[in-house]
Amino acid sequence: MEISPGHVAHHGAVSGVTGSCHELFADQHNSILIDCGLFQGAETSPGGRGGSSLEIEFDIRSVRALVVTHVHIDHVGRIPYLIAAGFRGPIYCSEPSAELLPLVLEDAVKIGISRDAALIEKFIGYIKKQLRPLPYNGWQPVIAEEGCRLDIRLQRAGHILGSAYVECEVRCPQVSGEVGKRRIIFSGDLGASNTPLLYAPKAPWGCDELVIESTYGDRLHQNREQRVRILQGAIERALADGGSVLIPAFSIGRTQELLYELEGIIHSQASRKHVPNPWRDLPVIVDSPLASRFTDVYRRLRTYWDAEARRLLSRGRHPLSFEQLITVDDHGAHDKLVAELANSRRPAIVIAASGMCSGGRIVNYLKAMLEDKRHNILFVGYQAQGTPGRDIQTYGPDNGYVDLDGQRYHIAAGVETISGYSAHGDQDDLLGFIRKMKKRPQLVRVVHGDDRAKAALKAKIEREGLAGSVVIPDLA
Repeated sequence: MEISPGHVAHHGAVSGVTGSCHELFADQHNSILIDCGLFQGAETSPGGRGGSSLEIEFDIRSVRALVVTHVHIDHVGRIPYLIAAGFRGPIYCSEPSAELLPLVLEDAVKIGISRDAALIEKFIGYIKKQLRPLPYNGWQPVIAEEGCRLDIRLQRAGHILGSAYVECEVRCPQVSGEVGKRRIIFSGDLGASNTPLLYAPKAPWGCDELVIESTYGDRLHQNREQRVRILQGAIERALADGGSVLIPAFSIGRTQELLYELEGIIHSQASRKHVPNPWRDLPVIVDSPLASRFTDVYRRLRTYWDAEARRLLSRGRHPLSFEQLITVDDHGAHDKLVAELANSRRPAIVIAASGMCSGGRIVNYLKAMLEDKRHNILFVGYQAQGTPGRDIQTYGPDNGYVDLDGQRYHIAAGVETISGYSAHGDQDDLLGFIRKMKKRPQLVRVVHGDDRAKAALKAKIEREGLAGSVVIPDLA
């Protein structure tokens, strides 16, 4: 098949919200990948549209570079398989992502491939040699071949620390557009306009083609003030039951945002000295070695925090390192804590990975506490179809059941969801990204969403006339 310059092929995140991987061609023989993520949940099931294989099933002979939008596993989790397939090109990402990516991939290899220390060290060595950290808002040449070239520029996406959307410019005589130039933007995951710690994404000047995520393309979030009140109320209701609050959360991004908001609630409640105060001396436990390491990186990279967060630091506040915060690293301490919280009436907030309850330490808490009505599960992030988190979220309010590691557990614990606590922008944020462009795209490709979310976002873009045409693509 003849491939024209500027052609986009999709290798993931078109049948759901995971496995992000898109390929942009400078010409027939030269291309770049934008992300190389893991499929999760129902998208990994045999016969599922995402496929169950982790191996790279597309031809990588033309791939000259990988561009990473951010380090969530559904955007970077297939990189070990890309390396195994022979890829040795540069990996471009933001400067914060360059610090986080080796930690994410080291953990991914331990969980999914091998615990062989020598093999892991060799793999991480490859990654570090290939990393090319880039500052925001500067053009970087990536491909220059026989008259065709491809440059990229990273811009803040406001999703997690280091996240970026990618502006790509293809210049080639065969490209339709202004003097043989075509600009294509890949949104990665766009953050909400009021995400704690991070600057909100700013819309680009414009583009010819936009590949945009649609995770929450069919709904709106509460504003930040509302969701803090909802978070506080949900936790106080849960504590009234005499148990603990379990919050499944991704180790990077969501955990740090929650700590930031919880520190704010604790600080605001400190003046309640002569009335009952459930927040006084309440332990906030982060039970995830990986989350603790990421939080350390977040603290170190405070120059990337937004103005509000840096003002708190200047006033002596420490939103990611406060007195009531406890971190649990070794497995023995984890087992002891699970048993203590399950069998005592000691209240606590526990934040543990994984965010969709598909593995990690949160599963041990769920096994020990799901069948006890004193405890509560609080969801603050998207739960993909086919994950235990989605099952608990769906069937928990009706006292249904969930299967964990092959065993069935009936759900007596309280279950609550706060939809506003998402690192993803909602429908209005996504539309605003396009509305604010001076040059509207000729073509928008809607990816990274459930069918309903993609269809709703497509319909809104078309209704507002924000693009020449809108498509929902399939796998290449």
